[in-house]
Amino acid sequence: MRIFIFLLLSCVLLSCEGKKTKTITPQKSAPTSITKEVIPKKKEPNFLLSDANVMAYFLEYDKAHKENTVRITTDFGTIDILLFEATKFHRSNFIYLVKKQYFDNTQFYRVIQNFVIQGGNSDDRETSLKRRKIGKYLLPNDHDKGFKHERGMVSMPSKNVDNPYKKASPFEFFIVQQQGGAHHLDGDYTIFGNVIRGMEVVDKIAAVPTDASDWPLQNVFIRKIEILK
Repeated sequence: MRIFIFLLLSCVLLSCEGKKTKTITPQKSAPTSITKEVIPKKKEPNFLLSDANVMAYFLEYDKAHKENTVRITTDFGTIDILLFEATKFHRSNFIYLVKKQYFDNTQFYRVIQNFVIQGGNSDDRETSLKRRKIGKYLLPNDHDKGFKHERGMVSMPSKNVDNPYKKASPFEFFIVQQQGGAHHLDGDYTIFGNVIRGMEVVDKIAAVPTDASDWPLQNVFIRKIEILK
């Protein structure tokens, strides 16, 4: 009996040794190269206003930009101006330039006591560069809206070279300071707003000493123009 059990165990052990366990090694996948598609950024077009596109542009601009009250901060105090809806191209142009911060650090460069103070220009290179980035254009003379050059009215001067239709120079403006108004200007220039607060500041600026070309001996800066509403 013992011999039988011994023989049986021997057979079982021999049988187990004969069976080898196959080890399966998982194959490593080849690394997948994921290339991210780079989409080139679209360059913003270098948009410049010109005589060819300005009217269509401000016609659309007027629909979305209805602001009409601005504040001019000067070295002598602040001047608040209401812009007229009736002269929408000139109002839109002014709002556009305010948002572009064009007027910041320009000057009242033409000052005539008991007549007008005129601003929006400067003798520095920075102002010229600002104009180049905005474009070169004129606005139509829109003088038939019933406004007169009364004291406190804001009007747009015309470019005086090769300009028989007295088209408006869009980067500049003047405020009538003259008591009783300056009615000899009626019909020649576009009135697009009026001073609603700060005429005493206009009077102070008009009283500063000037040179022979009406430029103040001490620069009168427009520090900024901001939109109130």
